[in-house]
Amino acid sequence: MVAKSILIVEDDITYSMMLKTWLGKKGFQVASASSIQRAKAHLEAEGADLILSDLRLPDRDGTYLLEWLRGRGLSIPLIIMTGYADIQSAVLAMKMGACDYVAKPVNPDELLKKITEALNTPIAGQSLRETLPSVRGGKADGFAKESVPCAGDSSEPADFLEGESEVAKQLFNYVRLVAPTNMSVLINGASGTGKEYVAHRIHHLSKRAGRPFVAIDCGSIPKELSASEFFGHVKGAFTGALGDKTGAFVAANGGTIFLDEIGNLSYEVQIQLLRALQERVVRPVGSNREIQVDIRLISATNENLEQAIEKGTFREDLYHRINEFTLRMPTLKERREDILLFANFFLDQANREMDKHLIGFDEKACKALQEYHWPGNLRQMKNMVRRATLLATGKFITMAELADLQEAPALSLSAMPLRNEEAERNHILEVLRQTGNNKSRAAQLLAIDRKTLYNKLKQYGIEI
Repeated sequence: MVAKSILIVEDDITYSMMLKTWLGKKGFQVASASSIQRAKAHLEAEGADLILSDLRLPDRDGTYLLEWLRGRGLSIPLIIMTGYADIQSAVLAMKMGACDYVAKPVNPDELLKKITEALNTPIAGQSLRETLPSVRGGKADGFAKESVPCAGDSSEPADFLEGESEVAKQLFNYVRLVAPTNMSVLINGASGTGKEYVAHRIHHLSKRAGRPFVAIDCGSIPKELSASEFFGHVKGAFTGALGDKTGAFVAANGGTIFLDEIGNLSYEVQIQLLRALQERVVRPVGSNREIQVDIRLISATNENLEQAIEKGTFREDLYHRINEFTLRMPTLKERREDILLFANFFLDQANREMDKHLIGFDEKACKALQEYHWPGNLRQMKNMVRRATLLATGKFITMAELADLQEAPALSLSAMPLRNEEAERNHILEVLRQTGNNKSRAAQLLAIDRKTLYNKLKQYGIEI
C-alpha cells in the first residue's frame, strides 16, 4: 500500500521538522515548504494527498493557498493550524474550503485524528502522543513552538541527505539531469561540501550503476607514483614494484572513475591523463601492452582551475576534457534551510554508531546551529555532532556539548586564494600566527580540510 503524502507549509523550520519527523514515523511520506511560493512549486511538481498549513506565512496567508487550489480545481484536503486561535480566522478558513482547523500548541492526538479523518486512512500502532518525548517547559501535551526541540528522525538510514533549500534542489535537479549521460562532470566546491557524495549519486543514477566506482584522492598521491596509481604497473617496472598492480582506470572499466582534487596533479601526469581520456587506452608502467578502457570521468576541485590555466599550472585542453558539465556545490551557509535537517541527520548516524538514543537538540542549540557560519561545511558539522553525541548525558544536545559554536572567530578571513603562490603562502602564515599554529583551526578559517592544509604546508616549505 502506497503511503499517503503530506505537505507541511510552515516557516518555523524547527517546528516543521518535528512535525515532519513524527508524521514520518506514522508511515506518511512528508515534505515541507517554508512559504506559499515553495508550496505551490511542490504541489505543481509532486502533488500531495493532504496539506497541513500555518495560517501566517512570510509571503501570504495560508488562506491564499486555498484560493489557489480552488482556482486549479484541486481537491486536496487542507488543515489550517495557527497560533492566532480565534473564531474569526477559523470560520474564514473553513468558509474558504479548509477541511479542518487546529490551534497551536497542537495537541498531537487531535492532529492525528483530524489527518486520519481528512484522508479516511486508518493509522496503525500507538497514538502519536505515545511516541513523543517529554518536551522541556512542561508542554508535553502539545507541539509548543516556544519550547519544542528539533528532534532527530529515526527513519531508515540513508547515505546522505539532499536537503530542501532552493540551492540544494537545483543542484540535485542538475545531478539527475546529467547522470544518465556519459558527459564528464567537474564538481566545484569548498572542502566539506559533499563533492564525493554527489559523484557517487551521479554514478548510482547512471547506466553504469552496476559497474565499479573508483575514487582517487589526487592530493595524496606522490608525483612519482601517480602513473602507477592511474594506469597500474608490471612487476619490476621500478624499485619496489614487487608484483603487478591494476591501475584505477582498469579497475573502473565499465564504470566511473572519480578524481578528487584534480587540481593537485602535476603537469606531467596531466599529459598522461589527457591521453588516456582521449584515446581510451592505458599502458601500465613498464608494459608494452595497451589496455582498452571504458570509463565515465567525474572530477572535483576546490581550486579555481581557470586561474591555474592562466598561471600555466593546469592544461587548458585537459580542463575542457573534464569539464563537459559543471556542478557547483553550495556551502552550508548558503543553504540555511538545510542546517537543522543535516544536524538531525548526523545525530541519527551518531546515535546508531554509538548505540545512543538522543532525541535532538534543545532550543538554544538549534538557534546556535542556524546562526553559526560553518567554515568547514558538512564535514565540520558531522564531526561536531558526533562529538556532541558522545558527550551528551541527557536526552538532548545542549550548548554545553556544542562549545565550539560559542567561539565566534576573531578573524574575518575569506577562503584561501587559489594558486596565487606568494599571497597564498603569506595568507597561510598569517592564519597560523593568529591561531597559534593550531592546524585544525587554521584549516577551518581557510575553508579547507586538514589534508589540503598539510599539502600546502609541504608545498610552500612551511614548518611548524
